Amino acid sequence: MTYKRVPHLKVAVQHFQLALDQCQVRHPDRATALTNLAYARLQGYICKDLQDIDIITSLFRDALASRPQHHLDHPLSLYNLTEALIWRHKKKSIAADIREAAQLYHELLPLCSEGTYLRSITAGADGVDYVIEECNNLPTDASDEGIHLRKVVLELCPLGHRLRPRVLDAFALAIEARFDQHGSIDDLDKSIRLGREAVSLFPEGHADRDGYLNNLAISLVSRFNHQGNPNDLNEAISLHEEALRLRSVGHEYRDSSLDGLGGALVTRFYEHRNIDDISRAISLYREALTLCPPGHPRRGTPLGNLALALDTRYDNLHVIEDLDEAIDRYRECLQLLRLDHPERHVTLRNLSSALCSRFMQTQENGNVEEAITLCQQSLATLSSLHPDRHFSYMQLHVAYLSRYRILHDPADLTLAIENFRLASRHPTQGFLQRIKVAIEWARQAEVCQHESALEAYQTCFELFDSHAMTRSSIISRREATTAFGSARSLPVDAASCAIRRDNLRRAAELVEQGRGQQWSLASRLRTPLEDLNSASPQLAQKLSELSKLLSDAQGSAGGADPAAADRVATEYRRLTRQWEAAVAEIRNLRAFSRFLLPPSYEDLQAAARQGPVIILVASQYSCSAIIIPTSGGPHNVPLPSVTLTDLNNLKGRFAKAIRRASVLGPKVPRNDLIVLLRTVWDEIMLPIVNVLQHDLKLQFHSRIWLCPAAAFTSIPLHAAHPFRTNADRSKEPCLEDLYICSYTPTLSALIRSRQMMKKRVTSSFATIGQGNPGAGKGKALLAVDSELELVHTLVPASAKRTTISGDAATRAGALEALQQNTWVHLACHGKQDRTQPYNSHFVMKDEHLTLLDIMERDIPYAEFAFLSACHTAVGDEETPDEVIHLAAGLQFSGFKSVVGTLWEVDDAVAKYVVEAFYENLFKDSKDSGVMDCTKAAWALNRATHAVKTKVPLEQRMVFVHIGV
Repeated sequence: MTYKRVPHLKVAVQHFQLALDQCQVRHPDRATALTNLAYARLQGYICKDLQDIDIITSLFRDALASRPQHHLDHPLSLYNLTEALIWRHKKKSIAADIREAAQLYHELLPLCSEGTYLRSITAGADGVDYVIEECNNLPTDASDEGIHLRKVVLELCPLGHRLRPRVLDAFALAIEARFDQHGSIDDLDKSIRLGREAVSLFPEGHADRDGYLNNLAISLVSRFNHQGNPNDLNEAISLHEEALRLRSVGHEYRDSSLDGLGGALVTRFYEHRNIDDISRAISLYREALTLCPPGHPRRGTPLGNLALALDTRYDNLHVIEDLDEAIDRYRECLQLLRLDHPERHVTLRNLSSALCSRFMQTQENGNVEEAITLCQQSLATLSSLHPDRHFSYMQLHVAYLSRYRILHDPADLTLAIENFRLASRHPTQGFLQRIKVAIEWARQAEVCQHESALEAYQTCFELFDSHAMTRSSIISRREATTAFGSARSLPVDAASCAIRRDNLRRAAELVEQGRGQQWSLASRLRTPLEDLNSASPQLAQKLSELSKLLSDAQGSAGGADPAAADRVATEYRRLTRQWEAAVAEIRNLRAFSRFLLPPSYEDLQAAARQGPVIILVASQYSCSAIIIPTSGGPHNVPLPSVTLTDLNNLKGRFAKAIRRASVLGPKVPRNDLIVLLRTVWDEIMLPIVNVLQHDLKLQFHSRIWLCPAAAFTSIPLHAAHPFRTNADRSKEPCLEDLYICSYTPTLSALIRSRQMMKKRVTSSFATIGQGNPGAGKGKALLAVDSELELVHTLVPASAKRTTISGDAATRAGALEALQQNTWVHLACHGKQDRTQPYNSHFVMKDEHLTLLDIMERDIPYAEFAFLSACHTAVGDEETPDEVIHLAAGLQFSGFKSVVGTLWEVDDAVAKYVVEAFYENLFKDSKDSGVMDCTKAAWALNRATHAVKTKVPLEQRMVFVHIGV
């Protein structure tokens, strides 16, 4: 349309208007008349004639309304309205127009067949591509409407579309912005998935790859801060390094990559405390600052980052010049930030932290007063659910605690504790940060002897539980809980705190809740549902199905493909939310209000139904025992002459004495062991025995269960012995002369085993042996075959008996035997992996039979297992309270009663114990044919007494009983 023909166009507009005036609302040609008039007016508008674009848009909108979805000309009306919106956007830059145009194109394109004229004009640079590019230029919008628009625009860009990378990036940024506001890990996962796809569309070294690398790396650091997976941080640093190489000196955005890499290095410094990381970060930030001189629009970012890095280095090296420069840089950064800047609260909080550090050095009140004011200002700028409120609460607690330490005003301590509470319970912050706060809260409450200590411990356990439950594999759950080195002693410290406050019931509850979390989390998916099935069959079935799906969804930790691991984790969390909703529904039923909640003391007392359970607590604050009797309240047994240091020394001395005894002849006295066992008797077990005898009036040869925690787990408590002679020349009895001792990893494990005893089936007995595992897998065990033959002859003839040995004793063969038999005797090499306990294993002919293999099988009808192998009942170094070992794994999988070993077994003498054990166990079974696994503890007790002259002390002590 040329300018000279505009007068003709005006005439056309007049005629089209007359035509429209003749078409009333329901006239069949009204839509055509509206379209003709609008189109003529639009052509005039394009030619800069004084047409009202708003009227044009309204006319096209009315025409579309007159042509519903199935009308032949509906697609044309959609296109016309997009054209009007695009032209209005070109002239007025109204964001709503381009957003609506995108929505209309999303509806229009599927209606335009390939090869048609309408398709050709919609899919060109002036059509959908223009809309996509303009949407990409819109500000990041984290609202539901903004996220929906990004999804629509992505669907307008199929695979291979030239604009798809930018669309993916814009979508990722919007999703991450929503994460920043609300803290949903699913948003962050989705942002990372989108970012990975954007990066994948450019080969390494491509000039346009840098920005996408940078954004993906930032998202990965955010997820690391939220969840603590080291793979995320390592990948982020690698991506930042690659982006920086692409943005060489002189690149417009080199400062952004310098900042990004510096931030990732600071994060790694917090994890590993390598001062080289923080020093390199400072160098990167200084370079970035030189690229952003005064007046540069991005200067505030390197200023704030440099200040934070200097402040961090001061906290570690205490060089005052670092702190002074940090404060100056923070103040300069604040001057550059508008009052409504979305990141201003971060600088306010960081400056507050630096001023607190200066106050602790100078004790000038002005510093701490300003610090508190700044932190309060930071909080005031944030919505109630903003994740960053957590960090402002944390800094405010630091400020109040700093002032309390100098001025000793109890009000400051109260305020500090309240901010601990708020930070640890802030719902939109990740569990990782909240756990760190709760641990620090517990520590500070102990130091200050504040009454909130028990509350802090309880919060720790709840957060640990929730954090581990989000992990999609057994191994990754352990990694999540062992990431906090300072948390290893929390269960016993919590129990000690409750004991010191004369609250023994609470102590028992806390030590149970805090330890054995790996078993507790895994066992939730195998909870017996008989009672629930009676109350609500539908809910029981629903939970059972979800538990099965969750169990199947437990992928391996890590993996070569990060994107695949992300998908597994996301699906696992989706199922977890459904499972938790089902559990919440169950708790609404009468009598199920505490379903799968941490057990109360009354619940735990069920473990003592057949004899008292003794929980041994070893804390830095105190060492003691809690005796849970069959009825009534718990009893406290202080162990005043025992400290945590003593127990750790005792553990080392036992290990040394066992090694020394292994090279002695069978008749040589084990004097080192005798001294140590006498110490265990005098200092630990005798005070407990006195309570059992005098307070509980427990009869001789009654059963007792030992539940050791922390440092106690490495000490052979069952073998405590006075090795003394009375005045009448009689031998003073030892613990196993007085009582039948068993162990239990947790009270809940013992209760669960007893519940499962209801499921009795016909007994079947499998003997599994591997004496020749092959080169590199250990020395040949010459007595294995004869041991299997011996056991086979001792098992009642009424039981179905199977023997698997030699080449048949493979990983698969052993697993099948475990699953298909109720009783199992296993003789082979065993190895406890002290750093990765789920890799602990039995050595088979081909592959190792690992603890993880066993745990992944549910064997509900299994009853008894005898593990005639080394190191089958020893925990790991990182989580001694978890008791993650082979014997506990078999109990978890369904075996109610297990005999395991604490250290290396000599197969040449072990057969004597094995023979005596089964002779006693099956003494009454030959005639009746009934095999009773609840007699295993008694049979082991009788066996170790019977072989005193044949088996040296350390080889009698090595066997322990776990379970019912």
